[in-house]
Amino acid sequence: MSFTLPDLPYAYEALQPYLSKETLEYHHDKHHAAYVTNANNLLKDSGLEGKSLEEVVKETYGKNVPLFNNAAQHYNHSEYWKSIKANGGGKIPGALEKALIDSFGSVDKAKEDLVQAGVTQFGSGWAWLAVKDGKIAVLKTGNADNPLTQGATPILTVDVWEHTYYIDYRNRRPDYLKAFVDNLVNWDYVSERYEAAVK
Repeated sequence: MSFTLPDLPYAYEALQPYLSKETLEYHHDKHHAAYVTNANNLLKDSGLEGKSLEEVVKETYGKNVPLFNNAAQHYNHSEYWKSIKANGGGKIPGALEKALIDSFGSVDKAKEDLVQAGVTQFGSGWAWLAVKDGKIAVLKTGNADNPLTQGATPILTVDVWEHTYYIDYRNRRPDYLKAFVDNLVNWDYVSERYEAAVK
């Protein structure tokens, strides 16, 4: 079994004006594709062939750094593409909204904490909503790391590597994160992930 680059779930120009066609072409077709190619090459003779992507990520963490980096980046990017959509943001499905209020006090506070995690992640990395011990938490991770290595289930993924936003926002990471939270989040997908995580 080898990993495959998933198609984007929308057209390259679908997320404009928040993320440009050029950004998606570079980010998906070059960066994400390279992680998939590298992960497949490193998977050969690793003893992990045939395992799921999640299992490869968990089993290589702290043990096989090159394979972890590429497999985790493949996982992270695959989740990121599904975390966003055209005409995103907007209404949050009921059970997820209630869980966010239970965990953060309000939906606005959850969004604020997520943006803050992305802004304060030094260098390259990710910000997340993840379910841990039945509650939703905001996490941030450096480089390829993700909540799977911390015993948590990611339900929303925000990429804060510079290649994600630099063409459109230059060094204005906070503006990209605000656009992400207000206009791009696919709350229906996040809700599905949440329901699966708390089953």
